[in-house]
Amino acid sequence: MKIFLILLLNISLFAKYTNCEFKNQNYTDVCNQVVKQGVSYDYANRFLLSYFKTQKFDEISWKYLQPSKIQYHRKNEKKANNVLVNYLPKMVQHLQKFEKVYDYVEKTYHVNREVIAAILLKETKLGKLKPTHDAFLVFNTMVVRTKAQTPREKWLLRMGKSNMAHIIEYCYKKDLTPLECNLPSSYAGAVGIPQFMPSSFRYARAYKGNKPSLTKMEDAIVSVANFLHKKANFTKLIDWNTIGNIPEIEQEWYTYAFEHKNSSFVYETGKNNKVYNCFTKNKPELQELKEYVKKILRYNNSSNYAIGVLSLAYQAHFLLN
Repeated sequence: MKIFLILLLNISLFAKYTNCEFKNQNYTDVCNQVVKQGVSYDYANRFLLSYFKTQKFDEISWKYLQPSKIQYHRKNEKKANNVLVNYLPKMVQHLQKFEKVYDYVEKTYHVNREVIAAILLKETKLGKLKPTHDAFLVFNTMVVRTKAQTPREKWLLRMGKSNMAHIIEYCYKKDLTPLECNLPSSYAGAVGIPQFMPSSFRYARAYKGNKPSLTKMEDAIVSVANFLHKKANFTKLIDWNTIGNIPEIEQEWYTYAFEHKNSSFVYETGKNNKVYNCFTKNKPELQELKEYVKKILRYNNSSNYAIGVLSLAYQAHFLLN
């Protein structure tokens, strides 16, 4: 087996590639996508023909990405929000430690410091949680295993191919060989302290300098601010004194979601005209909060996640001031 792998590596080392012809059509699609973005045929082929990139699979991540596991995770989001309330003192300490960075992002991107810190707390407990997967293997497994028969599976396949392509583009621009291109990630393929998907790497920004690192706290803070500003149109700081008592509203939402199936904090209809029970419908007093929940949903499309972020941010603000 070792001799076979060595021969494969040697063949790959000396071969030259000038097209995107693969037996696997999905790899052909990924190759064509990255070539359009300036990646050489040679680099794309070496990446997609690498035994260590496309012949190894992350079965744990694939198990966690099944519908039953996703539903279980979403049901536990409420419990996670309640647990994270205990971390509010650490969140306040974090805000004080990185005060200059947060001053900068509020002035530059008009995103509340407490919102950014709450996202970082929910994603990786302010950088304390360390990833145990490799992003490319997560998405390669997704692409190879998905049959693309249902709407969800078709979406999963598109998402997997897109993120594979973004990783290849990222490593090509970093001048990394395929074997050097290792991005520690969550089981879902999210990278760094703010847990960016590779398709969101373009929102990464450095606090100082031109090369952002999502594993550096200062850059993670600025990157989340830029993401919310650019992708979620977060352009005005929340006035915590006028938006309502978010922790109380959060508990009312949990009761509503328990009593109503297919509930959403902000939406009445979704994709494919799916109808939701909308918590904020006909509640003018919640319209300001509703708009900010929508913005957080651009970061994570779970209503429990979004209201949890804003509740943590609200409580941190009044502890900080």
